[in-house]
Amino acid sequence: MNTPKDIEQHPLEPYLPPNASVLMLGSFPPQRKRWSMDFFYPNLQNDMWRIFGHIFFNNKEHFLTENKKAFDKARLEEFLTQKGIALYDTATAVIRLQDNASDKFLEVVEPTDIELLLKQIPKCKAIITTGQKATDIICEYFSVKQPSIGNKTNISFHDRNLFLYRMPSSSRAYPLKLEKKSELYAQVFRELHI
Repeated sequence: MNTPKDIEQHPLEPYLPPNASVLMLGSFPPQRKRWSMDFFYPNLQNDMWRIFGHIFFNNKEHFLTENKKAFDKARLEEFLTQKGIALYDTATAVIRLQDNASDKFLEVVEPTDIELLLKQIPKCKAIITTGQKATDIICEYFSVKQPSIGNKTNISFHDRNLFLYRMPSSSRAYPLKLEKKSELYAQVFRELHI
C-alpha cells in the first residue's frame, strides 16, 4: 500500500506563453537530484535542449551554460516564448516504482487536466508528445488511435481541430541518435511553421 509521502506532486508550473501554437507534453520530471535547472527537461543526460539547439542553431550545445554543467533557463524561456512553444507534462502526481526517471516505472496517480491547459492557450493548434507514456495518456484522454513515431493524428477539442504529433523520447535510453531525433522534430516544426 502506498502512503501519501510516496506520491510525488509535479514541481513545476505549466510554461504557457500566451502566443503558444504548440503544446509539448512529456510524462513527468526526473527526481530533483538529476536537475541542472528549475525547468522542463532539466537532466543533462536528456537531449531535448540539444535537439532544439541542433535544429534551430545548428549547435547542440547552444542552450548549455558557459561551463556546460546546466541548461540556460532564461535563454530557453526567451526562445520558447518567441517561438510560441508551451511545455508541461501529462501527469501532475505520480509514484516512482523505482529510483529513476524511467516512464515504465512511473505510476500515474493524477493525470494532467489537458482541457484546462488548452483553454489557457487558445492559439494552440498542435500537441507534441515526447515519449510513450505521454502518448498513451493523451490518446486515452482524447480517445484517438496512436500515430506512429514521427507522425500525427487529428484531435477534436470543442470548436478546435488539433494535430497530435507523437515524437521519440529525448531520453538517451531511447535508442535513436540525436541527429535522427532532431530530423523528426525538425520535420514537425517545419509543418507547423515554427
